Amino acid sequence: MTETILRVESLTKQFGGVVAVDKVSFEVNRGEIFAVIGPNGAGKTTLFNMITGVLPSTSGDVYFEDKRLTKKKPYQIAQAGVTRTFQNLEVFDNMTVIENVMTGAHITMKTNMLTAGLRLPGVVKEEVKTMSRAIECLEHVGIAHLAYEMSNTLPYGSQRLLEIARAAISKPKLILLDEPMAGLNSEESRQLVDVILKMREEGMTFIFVEHDMETVMSISDRLVVVDNGVKIGEGTPDEVYKNPKVVAAYLGDEEEDTIYA
Repeated sequence: MTETILRVESLTKQFGGVVAVDKVSFEVNRGEIFAVIGPNGAGKTTLFNMITGVLPSTSGDVYFEDKRLTKKKPYQIAQAGVTRTFQNLEVFDNMTVIENVMTGAHITMKTNMLTAGLRLPGVVKEEVKTMSRAIECLEHVGIAHLAYEMSNTLPYGSQRLLEIARAAISKPKLILLDEPMAGLNSEESRQLVDVILKMREEGMTFIFVEHDMETVMSISDRLVVVDNGVKIGEGTPDEVYKNPKVVAAYLGDEEEDTIYA
């Protein structure tokens, strides 16, 4: 029996007179890999930003495990169990890999400026626990051997994996990935796909925006398609693949082609 973990209801975002996302609704089931696809400028990242509280919605609601996330701050949404990566890399160049990952745990840590400054025993214990968890997450994505390297020395693909490790350190129930394959070569893409599938097997739920249609169709359980801010299709990869509205959005009226083109 499927269980809904995220519910998006008529989510809308207006910038002045421009409607970037228009009454988009969908549900994501626990343990799914769910994709959001659409042509450039379709409103995909804006949708992600509203779900994670980076942008306030104009109207509509978001529910996570039946709790309303609408109007909550990003840190509150992260504390609820929803984390994300960004389309552009958000890596701290002046930190080591493990330090970068550890920053993702701040939402669950009890340490504050006073206790950190005093170096109380509880602070040290929490730091050791966080470091251990960071190593565990780096092992999960296959780059634990790079833990003490400076982040800016890592290849682009490894920095993507670093972001996922950082998103996972707080043990979220749902991770949103914004174009995780962008800039990766074929080997790096395969490695990232393996990481996502492995984490899904262990109970993680994913939503991702991606332009690599071969990847989308191969690993998604279901997906939703948006065009000009409007949802035009939803279903399994096979159902979406055969949807004439989706084909038209990607290829105009070339009905005999496929959205892999």
